[in-house]
Amino acid sequence: MAQESSAAIINLTGVIVAVTSEVPRVLVVDHGDECMLPNGHFDPANHAGLEEGFRSLIEAQAGLNLYYIEQLYTFGNRYRDPTEIEGGPRVISVAYIALTHEDPVAAEHIRWADWYRCLPWEDWRGGRPAVIEEIIEPALIRWAQRVQSPRRNSRRERINVTFGNSNSVEMDAVLPLERFELLYEAGVVFEAQRDRRAISGVSSKKNGVSPSEDMGMPMASDHRRILATALGRLRGKLAYRPVVFELLPGEFTLLQLQRVAEALSGARIHKQNFRRLVANADLVEPVGRTTAVSRGRPAELFRFRREVLGERLTVGLSRPIMRIGNT
Repeated sequence: MAQESSAAIINLTGVIVAVTSEVPRVLVVDHGDECMLPNGHFDPANHAGLEEGFRSLIEAQAGLNLYYIEQLYTFGNRYRDPTEIEGGPRVISVAYIALTHEDPVAAEHIRWADWYRCLPWEDWRGGRPAVIEEIIEPALIRWAQRVQSPRRNSRRERINVTFGNSNSVEMDAVLPLERFELLYEAGVVFEAQRDRRAISGVSSKKNGVSPSEDMGMPMASDHRRILATALGRLRGKLAYRPVVFELLPGEFTLLQLQRVAEALSGARIHKQNFRRLVANADLVEPVGRTTAVSRGRPAELFRFRREVLGERLTVGLSRPIMRIGNT
């Protein structure tokens, strides 16, 4: 049973992102039967600030020097750390996003993992994920039906906003956190049953669902919630900040740029519309060289035109839309 504690500690947690061969990758730490995001305690005696402390932790744990970093959110829900259930201190996590390249890591227990292995319903590049129709929709329908109106109508509205109507051909790309929160509340993801069992000592399977590998790789504490928050942040920023270029080499083809944008948005993008958008926004400039590709003629190389940052307030691509038949 849960016990109360008035103490609190500050933890620094990182969502460290790379895109390799069209696969969005995130750094994870293997910890027993679960994995977690890289994290560690903030040390006021040795860390001049939160970001400096985060950089130091990642360099010590994974041997990575990070460049693009932004603070994501502060997570402090009760019992988010299992030690609090037994009377330990509240763990308040200040989370950061870092964009980098998939460099080798120094420790054996730290590795790069496919982001969509954790959130499989967020990847529509191959069409509407089967897990939505086969597992998520039936479970959410049962969850909505367990209460009477008007709460039932409220639950149905929430399902429609986050996942769309039954057999929907599109989903709002910037709502990964809202979708994970809904799946957690409905008891469809592993963490929900794990946490309820730990807090109350009683297993809860009222939804008739035993979360499986099809529902993605579970993570320690609320780290999948943090991961979903980061994905929503990055997808939203695609429309107004050039974050996608932080994941590319200095010189790239337009197809490479498109594939990285697709990897983050979880949706295919119409090729000609994308190139027209990039050209109209004046985001890139040719470097005067080409590179060989597997098929066809050599592709022209470009680089990010960094001067655009001083020319306008909003610099980015378009708001991503996850739908069947984007191309």
